Amino acid sequence: MKKILNNLFEYKSLDKQQAKDILIKISKGDYNNSQIAAFLTVYLMRSITVEELEGFRDAMLELCIPLDIAEYNAMDLCGTGGDGKDTFNISTLSSFVVAGAGQKVAKHGNNGVSSICGSSNLLAYFGYEFTNDKDKLKKSLNEANICFLHAPLFHPAMKTVAPIRKELGVKTFFNMLGPIVNPSFPKKQLVGVFSLELARLYSYIHQKTDKNYVIVHSLDGYDEVSLTSAFKMISNGEEKLFHPQDLGLKNLTQKDLWGGETVKDAAKIFMSVLKGESTMAQKEVVLANAGLAIQCGKGLNLESSIAAAKESLDSGKALNSFMKLVNN
Repeated sequence: MKKILNNLFEYKSLDKQQAKDILIKISKGDYNNSQIAAFLTVYLMRSITVEELEGFRDAMLELCIPLDIAEYNAMDLCGTGGDGKDTFNISTLSSFVVAGAGQKVAKHGNNGVSSICGSSNLLAYFGYEFTNDKDKLKKSLNEANICFLHAPLFHPAMKTVAPIRKELGVKTFFNMLGPIVNPSFPKKQLVGVFSLELARLYSYIHQKTDKNYVIVHSLDGYDEVSLTSAFKMISNGEEKLFHPQDLGLKNLTQKDLWGGETVKDAAKIFMSVLKGESTMAQKEVVLANAGLAIQCGKGLNLESSIAAAKESLDSGKALNSFMKLVNN
């Protein structure tokens, strides 16, 4: 590891196979915690390459516990996290709105590392019991139109790294990996990323797959459509710049999206959105992200997709999907 670190400190990069081999060795406990921490923080000081990201992804997917739910044609909605904005759980809420609109969802998520409340923290607060049991997850898909894949149960490779990530408390390249290592290998995906540079990397990676994908990044730094600025959307063979008005929605402020100081605060906002008791700003940012996901998943035009998201939320279908999941 000493040689690897010295090379990386000199701004040299790894090829795809080297990156894969290193992550496999990390998962096997071949390196000590200090070496792993140093390796993780390298990528805060220098950019990750496509080859490195692909190598890390391949290692994670090779080591994961796969989930075969191909017959459901489910999609994932997942942000990288790490944008430092402390928003409420927009992509998790959007997942239930999408499920309520009739598109099956296999939501990949984890506890927050650089944020107060990740999707796993939120669901655990409501008493949801994480599982990697295929039959239970299929039951959730059948009854709630959504299943939740708690990353540590599917990625043994993360066991070695998880406590180190928690101690560091900052985003690492594992934030970049989350959306591309869903163990159910979904063919449809909405991905939010924390930088335009990472959006480009994801675009290069997704172009080599058979996925139907949408990658979004708000130009003021959010890993989702925040409605606080223009946002870049990259999809199959297309790249566009949108403004909130293009979605028929208003500009918001960072204060509108604040998620609170505790998991309890985040949970209160979460339920207020599902019950139709939230602020209009909170509702609209969820509709924006859910609408783009529905467009990706169901192939509707943007106006129809946002209308479908609104119907799912206003009718209580999104809330019903959530209640069925947690009570399953």
